[in-house]
Amino acid sequence: MNYDCTLILKWTEAQLKYTYDVSLQEATAQQLHEALGQAIMMSISDNWNRSKHTRLHQRKAYYISAEYLIGRLVYSNMYNLGILDEMKQLFAERGVDLAILEDVEDAALGNGGLGRLAACFLDSAASCNIPLSGYGLRYRFGLFKQKFDKNGSQMEAADDWTKFGDPWSYRRYNHTVKVEFPDHTVLAVPYDVPVIGYGTQNINTLRLWQCEAEEELDFNAFNDQDYLRALAQKNKAEDITRVLYPNDSTWEGKRLRIKQQYVLSSASLQDMLRVHKSAHGNDLSRFADYYAVQLNDTHPAMSIPELIRLLMKEGMDFEQSFAIAQKTFSYTNHTVMGEALEKWNLDLLRSVVPEIVDIILRIDEKLRREHPGLSIVRDNTAHMASLSVYVGTYVNGVAEIHSQILKDDLFHQWYEVFPERFQNKTNGVTPRRWMGLCNPELTQLIKYRIGGDFLKDLDRLAKLKPMIDDDMVRQFNDIKRVKKEQLCKVIAKREGVQLNPDFVFDVQVKRLHEYKRQLMNAISIVDIYFRLKNGELPNFQPTAFIFGAKSAPGYARAKAIIRYINRIARMINGDPEVSDKLKVVFVQNYNCSYAEHIIPAADISEQISPAGTEASGTGNMKLMLNGAVTLGTLDGANVEIAKEAGMENEYIFGHTVEQIQAVRDGYCARDVYNSDHHLRRALDTLVDGTVPTDHEQSELYHALLDGASWHKADHYFVLLDYPSYIEAKLRANQDYADRIGFGRKCLLNIANGAKFSSDRTIAQYAEEIWHIKPTQY
Repeated sequence: MNYDCTLILKWTEAQLKYTYDVSLQEATAQQLHEALGQAIMMSISDNWNRSKHTRLHQRKAYYISAEYLIGRLVYSNMYNLGILDEMKQLFAERGVDLAILEDVEDAALGNGGLGRLAACFLDSAASCNIPLSGYGLRYRFGLFKQKFDKNGSQMEAADDWTKFGDPWSYRRYNHTVKVEFPDHTVLAVPYDVPVIGYGTQNINTLRLWQCEAEEELDFNAFNDQDYLRALAQKNKAEDITRVLYPNDSTWEGKRLRIKQQYVLSSASLQDMLRVHKSAHGNDLSRFADYYAVQLNDTHPAMSIPELIRLLMKEGMDFEQSFAIAQKTFSYTNHTVMGEALEKWNLDLLRSVVPEIVDIILRIDEKLRREHPGLSIVRDNTAHMASLSVYVGTYVNGVAEIHSQILKDDLFHQWYEVFPERFQNKTNGVTPRRWMGLCNPELTQLIKYRIGGDFLKDLDRLAKLKPMIDDDMVRQFNDIKRVKKEQLCKVIAKREGVQLNPDFVFDVQVKRLHEYKRQLMNAISIVDIYFRLKNGELPNFQPTAFIFGAKSAPGYARAKAIIRYINRIARMINGDPEVSDKLKVVFVQNYNCSYAEHIIPAADISEQISPAGTEASGTGNMKLMLNGAVTLGTLDGANVEIAKEAGMENEYIFGHTVEQIQAVRDGYCARDVYNSDHHLRRALDTLVDGTVPTDHEQSELYHALLDGASWHKADHYFVLLDYPSYIEAKLRANQDYADRIGFGRKCLLNIANGAKFSSDRTIAQYAEEIWHIKPTQY
């Protein structure tokens, strides 16, 4: 379907005049975004409605996720509609640069890779005509905005992402459902976001639930001048979807998290049952024939007992309801780390959702009876991962190594009983956003070389391999420098740090967590700094180390790492002796839009978690597809990246899963510290005053060397892997001097990146887990 860009422009002008009484040229970025968004929504409404009705009676899939990191939609929506370039030209002719929309905030309804993956999957499903809808929560405030204070500490501020409106969703009050708790009932009001396919007429839907009170105002209490009580029910309801992942360090915080998860589960399933009845009548016995539901990690695991409860409420018995639930759900595991596998104390759970507890206990009783030795409830605690494995058709990991660890270790007992349920679905990223939109220069080079549009068929990248000659490498290097120049301008504007685009750009951008080992990267930078000062690295290629990450507000160690890196940056960037060799910048408020600038500019992608901890990673895939080499361990999808592109085109270091297991019990971090004077000198800066020191930095130092009450020293093997890490890092740096040879490695990463398209991943889910077919248009 072709869209009339002139008409969209006309509607935009009308919206601006009607709503704000301003002309196109007078509009602020936020006003233009709102008006343009509404105009595009009007232009796609017929097609969106047609897409919904086309698959009403066919089998379809639903993706339930607590996070959708969809980012800023205006550019990606126009790109997928095929109108971005024409709209830019039309606005430019009217004296307006659509680049001003860069000032519009992201919709940060996610925390990191989990939420961004969900967004990529929805994009791929829509582009591949796969009937997949998403369910999530419409948080009033998304992931916090991050700034750094004068000490380099992370400061959080509320992310008021709808402050200037939200043109990309429709409020569907007629589909509101009630969700009941023992002490109150809330309204879950749906907001529908279109998921626009690329190169197709198909538009899928992401439905986000917003909690509201049945009664906004207790008028009698207000009349009695008891203003707090007058708004008590309104606040109690709205608190549920007020903030993404509220602090759950207290009993009440945990109850709020449970309420969030129950609203997500109950509202989504009630909606599915409504759709089923409208399409197939009131007979729910064939519900699983028409609906496949994917649980994105354990946050929506309460959907399992909730579906059983709803079916029993419709008159079915427990066994029949259980059988339908088991055929309906499948579960994606995203972590092997025990602290991230949700477990709920039954007394706590019963205080919020008592009926759900009763059903979980019935499920547990059935499991114990049928499979002695397996259980869901242990020590008065419900293990939601166990529940998800048992009451589901399939369980999948998100990288080959991760899926094997699930079978060998985390879910080994389950795998022995239900081997047919376990699958692997290596993650992917959408090439539209993470190549076409963020790196049009590279996209055009590839299109010129292989012909046509490869963004819906990434397998065609393999055609590049025989074409990679010195001329193509030089073209690629020129494009990489352009992307660096663009990033330098962004960083200068936002961070006040001047970077040189001729430097190597070594990038680590991801959520801040100890296991992701940003601290190891930081220590290596200090090590390199001291070596440069002492003249020990005479041929070092000038390098800018770029970090981007947010720490959970209550995660003291992660925040200490951020503070340490910022203090290192201040020390190094202020030293004229190394200004021509070394720069460090930790960008503030790293998000999807910042990533779109950083990832195309990267030369080296740091993926340095210890083997066996990162389930997959998707940032590594984005960086690979934009021509960065991987400096990483054999962890997560790094294993497959190295396999696809060739070990010789990556910089792999560190102990393998098996090697870590072999040395774990006898490992002594202080032995490594004492034997490596470079490491010792760098690590001591945590406490010796070379950079400003505080209690939390000192605690990091002692946790590495001496351990803590809850784990042994160097729990994530920073010191163990350090010698091979610094060797690989310096080797990559030296290789960069050969611009043709290094550029060839980068191009071979791109040419071998087809596997890491989320189009491939979602097609596998559709065929092998959901058993659904693309809709024909």
